[in-house]
Amino acid sequence: MSILITPPKECRTTINLPASKSISNRALILNALSYSSYPVENLSDCDDTRVMIDAFESNNNKFDIHAAGTAMRFMTAFLSKIVGEWVITGSDRMKQRPIGLLVDALRSLGARIEYLEKDGYPPLKIYGSALKGGSLTLNGNVSSQYISALLMVAPYMEEGLDLTLAGNIISRPYIGMTLKMMKVYGVDAVWNDHMIRVRPGEYRPVRFTVESDWSAASYWCEIASLIPDAEVILTGLQKDSVQGDSRIASFFKELGISTQYVSDGVKLFHNGKLAKGLNFDLSDQPDLAQTLVVTCVLKGVHFRFSGLQSLKIKETDRIEALKVELHKLGFVIKDINGSVLVWNGERCEPHYSLGIDTYDDHRMAMAFAPASILVNPLMINHPQVVSKSYPGYWNDLKKSGFTIIEK
Repeated sequence: MSILITPPKECRTTINLPASKSISNRALILNALSYSSYPVENLSDCDDTRVMIDAFESNNNKFDIHAAGTAMRFMTAFLSKIVGEWVITGSDRMKQRPIGLLVDALRSLGARIEYLEKDGYPPLKIYGSALKGGSLTLNGNVSSQYISALLMVAPYMEEGLDLTLAGNIISRPYIGMTLKMMKVYGVDAVWNDHMIRVRPGEYRPVRFTVESDWSAASYWCEIASLIPDAEVILTGLQKDSVQGDSRIASFFKELGISTQYVSDGVKLFHNGKLAKGLNFDLSDQPDLAQTLVVTCVLKGVHFRFSGLQSLKIKETDRIEALKVELHKLGFVIKDINGSVLVWNGERCEPHYSLGIDTYDDHRMAMAFAPASILVNPLMINHPQVVSKSYPGYWNDLKKSGFTIIEK
């Protein structure tokens, strides 16, 4: 399926954003580990969270988490300490996403895990039992989901966990989010420089409500920046958020959009600014890369975004996907060593008729949809991928004046 998107001439709207997927998935693990009788409130209604809910509600010992990378990593660690024999698998793409680093780490801490097909990749067979724990060293530039998965089960390791993160640590806010949520559930961890120490202990049941998703807010920042005099209210966002992607507010200040905090969220409005060029290290906010890259080329803002090495092992190779799809729109961006994206204004002949391919990646669909404001109408192929994190995205666009026609 494909859709044709036609933008409105003006945009004044209020959007009820989805709940944070990152917070929801951590809360489900911590809630289960605390044996809580309280349901987590305001859970994200997205594929990644739904597969975790299904797993916790299942009486089966085999879990198919489809394309949900967070669920694969978190559930692998969680099942390693739950007594029993478990199988965890996923989509064809998931079977191409490496998990060897996490499996090796868990094995060193006492877990028994086997590969059922290709070494280093799902599906896995897990023999859940008590984990010994101890000391472990990982490179700081690995996916924060590996680190968070280990930290959340660490209190139930016999020796706890002393985790050393060597070298440059990327995605610090996601690690910080995990530690803050662990504290809410009653476990204190100590993070000094490159060492995180979690002592043996137990989580306590608490009532927990998930805040709205700053990653989802980024697409509305993009839309607001591209439509003159737009004014957008986004509900459920918190100023003192545990989400690293809340930095989108400061990033977009350089792209013409200011953020005013109101009683139940934020109001986005034009500030008249537009930077000539941007140079950001996105190590801590890699999920904002697509939004920022697409916005910048559409507004003619040159950029250099570094710290993007994790993009190559996301739902797709996001660096290559961005290069290919922006080429269709007439923009030539380049990468340096698979970790830096650069655009110096280079253009090429566009091929609008091909439409934007989404690569089974929700963020490709959502970041490129606002390009319809420049390319009218714009075709998006396989738009249903937004269900991974923001199922109501297309309906919210319609509510805001966009016309969407299925092809």
